Amino acid sequence: MAERSTAAVDVAGNGGDKPLAAQADQSTADGEAQNRERDTDIDEAQGSGGTESPEKASPPELHSGHKLARRYRLEECVTRLDGFSSWRAVDEKLRRAVGVHILPADHTRARSVLAAARSSALLGDPRFVQVLDAVEENDLVYVVHEWLPDATELTALLSAGPLEPHDAYQMVSQIAGAMAAAHREGLAHLRLNPNAVLRTSSGQWRIRGLAVNAALRGISSDTPQRTDTEAIGALLYAALTQRWPYENDAYGLSGLPKDIGLIAPDQVRANIHRGLSELAMRALANDGATASRHEAACTTPEELVKAIGEMPRVRPPEPAFSGPPEYQRTTYQQGTYGRPAAHPGVTQQLPPTPPPPLQSRTGKVLKWAVSALLIAALGLGSWQLADALMDQGNSPDDTTQTTDDGDKTTESPKPGSKPIAIQDASEYYPDGKPQHANEVKLTYDGDPSTFWRSYRFSDGPELAPYKQGVGIVYDLGSAQNVSAASIGLDYGGDHTTVSLYATDSLSSSAPLSSMTKFAEAKTSGTELKITAKKAAKTRYVLIWMTAMPYSGQKGYSGPGYKQAITDVKFTG
Repeated sequence: MAERSTAAVDVAGNGGDKPLAAQADQSTADGEAQNRERDTDIDEAQGSGGTESPEKASPPELHSGHKLARRYRLEECVTRLDGFSSWRAVDEKLRRAVGVHILPADHTRARSVLAAARSSALLGDPRFVQVLDAVEENDLVYVVHEWLPDATELTALLSAGPLEPHDAYQMVSQIAGAMAAAHREGLAHLRLNPNAVLRTSSGQWRIRGLAVNAALRGISSDTPQRTDTEAIGALLYAALTQRWPYENDAYGLSGLPKDIGLIAPDQVRANIHRGLSELAMRALANDGATASRHEAACTTPEELVKAIGEMPRVRPPEPAFSGPPEYQRTTYQQGTYGRPAAHPGVTQQLPPTPPPPLQSRTGKVLKWAVSALLIAALGLGSWQLADALMDQGNSPDDTTQTTDDGDKTTESPKPGSKPIAIQDASEYYPDGKPQHANEVKLTYDGDPSTFWRSYRFSDGPELAPYKQGVGIVYDLGSAQNVSAASIGLDYGGDHTTVSLYATDSLSSSAPLSSMTKFAEAKTSGTELKITAKKAAKTRYVLIWMTAMPYSGQKGYSGPGYKQAITDVKFTG
């Protein structure tokens, strides 16, 4: 229970018995960092890690059983630090566990904490632990957030060893995508460390403390995007090596040896995925650290998402199957149970061996009858096939072409039967708000268990007028005659509407009016087949979704109007 409590509520950041500083001041590509991120109660109590002076106000005198707003009953104090406290509590109205941060209303950071909590609550992204309430009453300010009893901190996962490459890839993909979405809304984390990253029982990664953790500790930065990007790089580095990428120990992890600088993960441990190692260095590139192959450093979460999308997808390990147990010969023989054992030296009379199957007189007759039937069936089938071929040869639709040498060649197959390979894809979002741009490759990887998904919407099935639609542009490599598409969907229900457009590039911002619509269809099932009345010759095809069905909670995706594409195929 202690471990689960730690995974559910944001604590002060205890990475071990007495972890040292997480990192020293780092100069970045776009300025000088404004704070040092420290990870001990002593350091934070002294005010290091923030831009404000230490708060002198004492924490409120609260105890287990105390109720806030006649609703939230405090159960266990997890953190009491620097004028605020964090609790595990119970929402008696909804009968669920929650986490609560509490500080005096006259605390110098009370206003900024309230503002950060309310801004975070408006984001509504399920990849973040959600803020449920932010209130000021009775001389107290308190922030109520989700409690995830089935989640495990990255700190606890790393205590058992580094993550598998696929797990590390999933972690950095989901965390980078979530932070890119947060920064597009003007929100930063600034305290993104292994204590703030959780993995749920379903394998999804979630982030807690968006904006609130930094506000509680008075942390700020002139370069918030660079700060969060470097923090994601540190998380990936730790996941690959089980080492903290700075000289000091932190979060239960040993730091790097002193005086050698920041070295690539594949130089710390053997058998580390090369692509993930380089990705960590691109995010961490700072104070002279550079990527192994001199790629440009990633200075924003959006750039990191793009870099992840450009690298080959890391697949999960193949499951190991154990062979069947070796056959154990028994000491008895069939048919001897209940019979007296033969005396030694006495020869037993074995029963006569029955004739092989179909060797009796009746069996021979049956064999001849079956053979005759097979011969008759083959003759009838051959006659029908020959008749069909002759009819086809006399059909007026049968056309041939004569070459200069007088040879005849049969006309190529009609459009609609030739599969067209997809070479590349890009999410299309002309309003500047992508869904999950780094997941588009999962729609044509041949694996029906992987998918690209949209966000969930409160109104539907038609997305307009709130949003005109969502979609993906596919590159077919060269101009092709596209006449049909098959689209696998993750959610069924009323209803999904998809249109096909011919366009001239993978651009995510080209206006829809510049494209040519050549097919449209809708379905209430999980597979949509679209056939055009007239094939369109194009290299780039946009799948544009304008209506989505309502679906309930699935994994960390909450209920709403939403859709996911699992598999796309084009034919021409």
